[in-house]
Amino acid sequence: MSKLFVLQRDEDQTGISGTGIVANGIVFPDGTVAMRWATGTASTAVYSSVEDVEIIHGHGGKTRVVFKD
Repeated sequence: MSKLFVLQRDEDQTGISGTGIVANGIVFPDGTVAMRWATGTASTAVYSSVEDVEIIHGHGGKTRVVFKD
């Protein structure tokens, strides 16, 4: 089953995407992730795993993957 999530940014260390929910995503059953940025210049990216998303966009815990119920 696929799982929906948001990327919750508590502190914007780059000053680009702001704080709050900055992206929406889905984890497919094989672990692949598709994520759509909710910023002014939206784009979509595909990652091999949620762990990759956290490594790339986590900013040392300042941004979190939050799964939807």
